[in-house]
This record gives sequence, C-alpha cells and structure tokens, in this order.
Amino acid sequence: MSLIDTDIQAAAPADLPMPAFRLLKPQGEHKSVIFASPHSGAFYPDSLMGNLRVPLIDLRRTEDAYIDRLFENAPLFGASLLAANYARSYVDLNRDAREIDPDMFEHEAPGPVGAISPRVQAGLGCFPRIGARGEPIYAKKLSFADGHHRLTYVHTPYHEALSNEIAALHQDFGSVILIDCHSMPSSQPGRSTMPDFVLGDRFGSSCTGQLTNLVERQLRSLGCTVARNAPYAGGYTTRRYGRPKRHVHTLQIEINRKLYMDETTVEPDEGLHELRTVLDQLMEQICAFGVRLRP
Repeated sequence: MSLIDTDIQAAAPADLPMPAFRLLKPQGEHKSVIFASPHSGAFYPDSLMGNLRVPLIDLRRTEDAYIDRLFENAPLFGASLLAANYARSYVDLNRDAREIDPDMFEHEAPGPVGAISPRVQAGLGCFPRIGARGEPIYAKKLSFADGHHRLTYVHTPYHEALSNEIAALHQDFGSVILIDCHSMPSSQPGRSTMPDFVLGDRFGSSCTGQLTNLVERQLRSLGCTVARNAPYAGGYTTRRYGRPKRHVHTLQIEINRKLYMDETTVEPDEGLHELRTVLDQLMEQICAFGVRLRP
C-alpha cells in the first residue's frame, strides 16, 4: 500500500500545482473510522519559498513528518485515511480559519479574524509566523491574495472532505470514530521526559472514554508509555468534530518523534518499521471497536 494509490484527491485549479489532500478509501469491508493527518504535508509552494528568511529545514522540523506513512495501512483495516499535501507552515489545517494575525498582511487579512488568542500571538495561528527555532519565517508581509489562496484551495477543501467523510459514515453506520494523527518533539521546555504517546480527548469531551481507554491499554500492552491531555489535549479538529453525544468520537494521538526519525535531519530511521507494526495493531483494534460502538 502506498499513498500514490490514492482513490480521491482534491481538485486543484490550474495555478495550484498540488491538490490539497489525498483520501484513501477502505479496502474490503468498510468501518466507521477515519484517520486524518493534517500536518504531514511536505509540499512548499514557490510563493512561500520565495519569501523565506529562514532555512527550509527550520520549517521541515515543524512538520508531523511521515505520519501519513505510519498510518497508511488504515484502508487495509476498513478505515479511511485523509492526508494533507501542503506543509503546515503554508497553512495549518489544525487551526480555525479565523485564527489569523492581521499584522502578517500588507493590507487586510484574507478572511474574518477571530479574537487574537495567545496561540496566534505566539505566531502559531492558521498562517504560522515562526519556524522551529522561534524565528520569523517571512522576509516580507503576505498579500491578501496569497492568504486567500491558501484558505480557499487548501484549508477549505481539506475540511470539506473531512466533514463529508464523517457525514457519509454517520449516515451509513450511525457513529463515527475520527483519529487525528500527529507527532511531537521528544523534548519540551520544563519537561524532563516525554512519553511515547499523548492522547488528547479534551479531557473527555471529544470522545467516549471507552475509546481513550482502549487506545491507552493497547499501546501500554505493546510496551509504550502513554499520557493523557498533557501537554496536548486536542486542537481545532477535536474541538470542531468531537461530538460524542451525536456519536462522533474524535481522539488526537501525538507520537514522540524520537521513536521513528532523526529530529535534526527530519529523516526516518529504523524505528519507522517497528512503529508501523505497533500502529497497525492499534488501527485494527480501533476499527473493531468502531463496530461495537455503533448505536
């Protein structure tokens, strides 16, 4: 199985060289489960590259690199896999489209601007302003047209595809599990160690506790260390789509990058294959649980 075997891709206009996403559909019996990877995209458009004031590696270290590869066997277990193509530095798909810093633009912002949150102030909004070392990404301010292009042709299509997939599965099965797949740096300020996995269910509000319990038990049974909701409780995706009372259960999974890659060079290492085996077993368990969860 390879991501080049994609069933569905977002339509791209003539001046957009890469579709917004790849959507792999299940093989065999369909299950009511979606795995989504909003931050593993590694395509950097020329419009971004021509405006950089930092080395590209500074942006690459913010990617959830290879997460799409780690979960690419999801269709073998009956689940869908939605994977972003564009780098999160271009537009962050795990942010609300209104999380915009208007000071990043020459004139007006490309869309409605919400309240300026601490995350936006820190440079981590829908249009990231800083790279991995905390330095400003851009040599000059962005144009309205550039920002509008990113929202219209990347952010909106990705979330339309995810919303449509959830709606279709909910109609067919009555319930849906969405696993939002991410990676995290192996070190964090103020933390001596990081676990292998962090599960974010927004403190029990984005999915049934049975799902979080199952994932934690499965990972621990395979020798992994697991934490819940600290330092990652879930982001825009879990907040927007997690509706357990309506039978839509969303869980964020953060994977420690030291398990499968060199964080300096952003190259995979021998741990990638071993971790894929762990995640294949986890995906199989989640898909089986999805069947039992149906109302």
